[in-house]
Amino acid sequence: MSLSTLADHFRHKLFMPFFTLAQILLLILVGDLHSRRLSAVPISLHPSSLPIHPVHHSIHPRSSSFCSIATSCLVAQKVDTSDLKASLSILSSYLFRDPHTLSTVISGKNLQVPSERIPAGIYVSINVDSRRRWKSAISVLSSDQSAVWGDTATLPSNTSPALAIEIRASYELGRRLGGGQVIGELQMSWDELLDHGDHPYDLSFRAVRGVQPSVTLKVAVVHACHDQNAALFDSLVDCEIARDTDAGHAQFTSYTKSKNVSDLNDAMKLFQLVLNQCPVGHPDRATALTNLAWACLQGYIENDVEDINTTISLFRDALALRPQHHPDHPLSLYNLTQALNWSHDKKGTAGDICEAAHLYHELLPLCPEGTYLRSIAARKKGVDYVIDECNDLPTDASDEGIHLRRVVLELCPLGHRLRPRTLDELARAVDARFDRHGSIDDLDTSIQLGREAVSLCPEGHADRDTYLNNLASSLLSRFGHRGNHNDLDEAISLHEAALQLRPVGHESRHYSLDNLGGALVRRFKRGDIEDMTRAISLYREALTLRPLGHPCRTTTLHNLALALQTRYDESQVREYLNEAIDLYRESLRLMGLDHPWRHLTLSNLSSALRSRFMETREKEDVEEAIALCQDSLAALSSLHPDRYFNYMCLQEAYLSRYQILQDPADLALAVDNSRLASRHPTQGFPWRIITAQRWVAAAETHSHTSAVEAYNTYFDLLDAAAAFNDVRSLPVDAASCAIRNDNLRHAVELAEQGRGQQWSLASRLRTPIEDLQSANPTLAHDYLELSKLISNAAQSSATITDGAAADRAAIEYRRLTRQWETTVAEIRDVPTFSRFLLPPLYADLQAATRQGPVIILIASQYSCSAIIVPTSGDPHHVPLPVTLTDLRILKDRFARAIRDASQMTPTQSRTDLIVLLRILWDEIMLPIVKVLEHVLKLKRRSRIWLCPTAAFTSIPLHAAHPFQTKADRSGKEPCLEDLYICSYTPTLSALVRSRQLMKKRMPPSFVAIGQGQPGAGKGKVLLTVDSELELVHKLVPATAKHTTISGDAATRAGALEALQQNTWVHIACHGKQDPKQPYNSHFVMRDEDLTLLDIMERDIPHAEFAFLSACHTAVGDEETPDEVIHLAAGLQFSGFKSVIGTLWQVDDSVAKHVVKAFYENMFPDLKDGGVMDCTKAAWALNRATHAVKTTVPLEQRMVFVHIGV
Repeated sequence: MSLSTLADHFRHKLFMPFFTLAQILLLILVGDLHSRRLSAVPISLHPSSLPIHPVHHSIHPRSSSFCSIATSCLVAQKVDTSDLKASLSILSSYLFRDPHTLSTVISGKNLQVPSERIPAGIYVSINVDSRRRWKSAISVLSSDQSAVWGDTATLPSNTSPALAIEIRASYELGRRLGGGQVIGELQMSWDELLDHGDHPYDLSFRAVRGVQPSVTLKVAVVHACHDQNAALFDSLVDCEIARDTDAGHAQFTSYTKSKNVSDLNDAMKLFQLVLNQCPVGHPDRATALTNLAWACLQGYIENDVEDINTTISLFRDALALRPQHHPDHPLSLYNLTQALNWSHDKKGTAGDICEAAHLYHELLPLCPEGTYLRSIAARKKGVDYVIDECNDLPTDASDEGIHLRRVVLELCPLGHRLRPRTLDELARAVDARFDRHGSIDDLDTSIQLGREAVSLCPEGHADRDTYLNNLASSLLSRFGHRGNHNDLDEAISLHEAALQLRPVGHESRHYSLDNLGGALVRRFKRGDIEDMTRAISLYREALTLRPLGHPCRTTTLHNLALALQTRYDESQVREYLNEAIDLYRESLRLMGLDHPWRHLTLSNLSSALRSRFMETREKEDVEEAIALCQDSLAALSSLHPDRYFNYMCLQEAYLSRYQILQDPADLALAVDNSRLASRHPTQGFPWRIITAQRWVAAAETHSHTSAVEAYNTYFDLLDAAAAFNDVRSLPVDAASCAIRNDNLRHAVELAEQGRGQQWSLASRLRTPIEDLQSANPTLAHDYLELSKLISNAAQSSATITDGAAADRAAIEYRRLTRQWETTVAEIRDVPTFSRFLLPPLYADLQAATRQGPVIILIASQYSCSAIIVPTSGDPHHVPLPVTLTDLRILKDRFARAIRDASQMTPTQSRTDLIVLLRILWDEIMLPIVKVLEHVLKLKRRSRIWLCPTAAFTSIPLHAAHPFQTKADRSGKEPCLEDLYICSYTPTLSALVRSRQLMKKRMPPSFVAIGQGQPGAGKGKVLLTVDSELELVHKLVPATAKHTTISGDAATRAGALEALQQNTWVHIACHGKQDPKQPYNSHFVMRDEDLTLLDIMERDIPHAEFAFLSACHTAVGDEETPDEVIHLAAGLQFSGFKSVIGTLWQVDDSVAKHVVKAFYENMFPDLKDGGVMDCTKAAWALNRATHAVKTTVPLEQRMVFVHIGV
């Protein structure tokens, strides 16, 4: 066989290893050195064997292939010297073993992501062969879109002829799913990678969104098999969800470039497929949610996806899976803000931008300065957009709305360009809350904010005039509240300054003229005619700035007319009224029939004509006034909000005509229009409630039969308004009206419905909604959402000036109202919810009397009486021989007598107090006791509950005493507490609720909280607190878990925690009642005060009993006594069924005697066991006050009262 034939034979035996074939051919070559044709064959075959002998080959050392190549080259060199050089090179590789590449990824720049999505970080991937890749660490992107790594790895450079280098965006800092989104990719050979020696050089990639990314590398060859920097490789063969995720990123990238909707759909399908494979609890679910959400959001931005709510929900779910301290929590916050921002941008939903503000408030502190996320979040399209949009929201005076404004302000640190306006918006919101609730603190805060806004706008600032104007308005409001003339003078000064910044020719000058004129009109009440003269002059100047043809001229005519009418009201000079009427008429002539404000001018002209009628008795004026109102009504749609004002104008006109002409038909028409105004569906609750009040006053004054209906309407509106509490209720007058109409059951219902509105509202929002959420969560959700929508719609409609837009707003408001009413009707079809949001009926309220009658004491301007609600049957009416004035005098006399008694020695006679207690017995409690004894046949020592109203709430009814000897000289006449065990209840509903909660009993745990040494400035040291706590500890049964908190441990937080964790509590400390801000009434703790509001916010259904050994814990607000807002009531509302409180200041030196006697009577048989029963508290207090007669002065025995079961 020839050599060539042999070679061909072995060449085709593919099952033979290449190295064997090469060696055989080498032998053939040695045997025939003259055969030059075959010398190249083994040289080429030896390198071919290298790929099948990788590093660490177990059968044949890879180095032998190097050796074989060198040997064959050595033989061949006998003919060609160049083969010798190749042989030396290969032998060198053999000597240094396997070659490796030391690769350092230094940094990157212009790292632009193909989509709008913000990456968590950037990394570099080097794919060394078809199955393996090395990845750098993830570097957080800097604000200039650069990244720094400095990662080094030793890569084998002999595994494949080429490699791939990729820049990838990772959207997770924590656990990753897939490879992320490709920013750039390069395919290159190892030689190309090594072209730059060991010097750093840049690799540039294809441009992304007009920017060319690059990576700086440093590459060198090393020869070490076991280098400590050897790379750790990831497999290129990922799991299925990782492959689908990467495919989704690829399709999403294609969409961002091509805007081809099919690419977006494919990406969303892939991301949805991954999400389907990541159920709840899967570690990659947050990533899957986020990827799908971003694809949906990008489609929404490009108008290729209509639904944004699903996107927001996906982001929200992802955020929930990445809580605080999760590495991807900041990015998840940002993602959700973007969805909310876009939703608000396209839909204008206020709730979206409000939530975005709260999220940014949490996000920004988590984004370090210099990071790309920080730069994006803080840019104009980020947080500045949110600030701007929040500042554009309608003023919201609710606590939630003001909290939002404060959050937005914190997003505007000092120096931020939007801080002045944000301050101004917060000031306006707080000012509006003052208008609703009357808290002077709000007004002070508004002025402080306004002053800062002005201070940040120095002379020359474009908005300084606006902020001066708004600050002046707040000062005017405070003047109206406090009457401090300094405020009025400063307001005028600020309006003057604003006017100076609006010189002749300034587009807003006429506004400053109007505002300054209004302030001067207010100061005119001091009697300075110059103020009114100048005010009218300013209005006349404003009128010159709005000549004939000016669109606002009619408004200036109207304002000047109002000023002249004000001057008439002060001076009764008819010329002013006549000119005002003429100006109104001129304004009407200029308006035209289709002017959007024509109906308002008609109403105001009607009001002026009515005033002139009351002076001149000229029937033509009042008839024209009525006709103008009717014309105004005819111009408005049936749901237009301003129809309300026309109804009110007609009511005043008809009532005025009735007062002069005494035609009963006019009174009936006045009542009809009151009815229409108070029930107009598109007008807000505040105005309608005021109308109902006026209706009540007119009906009572003129003895109209609609009085009870007026009261019912008033209370129904209060219930529907829920949060509106600016007006005072009329419960006692309503009950008096029902009594006078011989409807005692309804009198009880009205007294209950109007009293304790704060407690009733809070209880309603707490308990029924929670119960409904358990019974029917869908209806509960619908009810809450619709309530919010209706509230927002009412606020938005207030700013609409366009007539068509107002009609649309009225229709939308009505639609929402109908849905709300339908939802409420559906709720009332749910078992046990038939009375949902309806006032309790007499039958419901009578449940409060299960253990004894309740006596409601009515103190009305029309009559004073008592209603006794028995355990069964109809109530009993007890007329009382006192008037409301008598009660107010009696209340004041009691306050003086108790104050005087507190300064006496224990042995001094309390003559004044005794006299008052006799009056209380004779004129109030004795008539009631007679009915209890002779009509109800109530046994002595039975329990009764007192439910005082109005002035009765400040009188110690339980202490009524005849202080006289029996007629037969057999002994002393018994007092009320000798006859019955007396308790109080704020309302019947409160007592019913406490009885219902008694069904939930827990093992007793007792805590005694004492603070005798409050912080500086919080009151004198109470020397007996510690001894009182020790005394209580000894008297509490051993069966109850007992703890004591005092001294430094008796803090606000400690006390709150103790209240929530124990069923029985004794509190010994200073108690403070705030007569102006009753919710700020508090217990004095070591650090901060424990306020009534703190207590109200806690729901402690398992709590049972509280003894409040502190001053003023059961006395309410003098201004609104029927709200029964005090600390004891707050504890009862929070869950305590039985509470001992105090009506005035407690003398701690003698209070311990009452405390000792109370607990001795409370637990007489429980020394060695037994059940602690909070329903015995009233009996124990009764026994205690009798036991300490000889040791405790009268006023200190009277101070303690029992509230609850």
